[in-house]
Amino acid sequence: MQRGELREIRNKLVQYAVLAIFAVLLAFPFYWMVIATFKQNIDLYNVENNPFKFNLPPTLDHLKLLFFDTRYVRWLGNTALVGVLVVAITLAFALPAAYALARLAGRWGQRLGIGIFLTYLIPPTLLFIPLSRVVAILGLQDTIWSVVLVDPSFTIPFSIWLLMGFFKSIPKELEDAAMVDGLTRFGAFVKLVVPISTSGILTVVIFTFTLVTQEFVYALTFISPESQQMVGVGIPIFLVRGDVYFWGSLMAACLITSLPIALLYNMFLDRFIAGFTVGAIK
Repeated sequence: MQRGELREIRNKLVQYAVLAIFAVLLAFPFYWMVIATFKQNIDLYNVENNPFKFNLPPTLDHLKLLFFDTRYVRWLGNTALVGVLVVAITLAFALPAAYALARLAGRWGQRLGIGIFLTYLIPPTLLFIPLSRVVAILGLQDTIWSVVLVDPSFTIPFSIWLLMGFFKSIPKELEDAAMVDGLTRFGAFVKLVVPISTSGILTVVIFTFTLVTQEFVYALTFISPESQQMVGVGIPIFLVRGDVYFWGSLMAACLITSLPIALLYNMFLDRFIAGFTVGAIK
């Protein structure tokens, strides 16, 4: 066997070893959530037991507590509804704004894009005070519509900045040729630019929906009723009662909530990476 072949085999072994390490580290939280979801409390709290296996028979008590003693299903529905609405609002504003900055703003487009992105960096702990006044004036307090109104304030800026890189990577000649064939600029944008930018748009959709599911400050500030809570706020509030932590139910809620998002990221991983890197590569 030649040196080149040995070097190639060694490189592959190193790659597989690194991949295996990362796979174990990334999968371990899900493994622990599964174990904690079905462990009996006696098994879970006994420090002499092995925490990574079932020392006693599994139980469904934690799932029963989650689904029958809380409004977890309602929280999931509220979060899904808000996520879909915020994604729609974000795309409606971010797509035309990013295209305008990338194509029609000249040399000021990049500067304006950076300025819009900087607004994304303002922490919600500073913004919730003035925004609470807006929510109160509009009469949206204690409803999910308050977060539908407020969440786009941090999803739109980043989405604009992200989509600008995608639109700039599309040659202007394609749009010029489309307009020569009779399309208006808006028609070229809808029929040509948007289909080509599917990876970027998908990235915005996944990123926006993920932010909505994990948002905490606004949902905690603007919503009080249990029936109107988002899943990211309802779980820690109603499954932590004083100094009693319902760890099994907490882990079950985290597992059920995070699995669909993890599967979504895995299904569209290639497009998601392309969405974040195309602007820098081009």
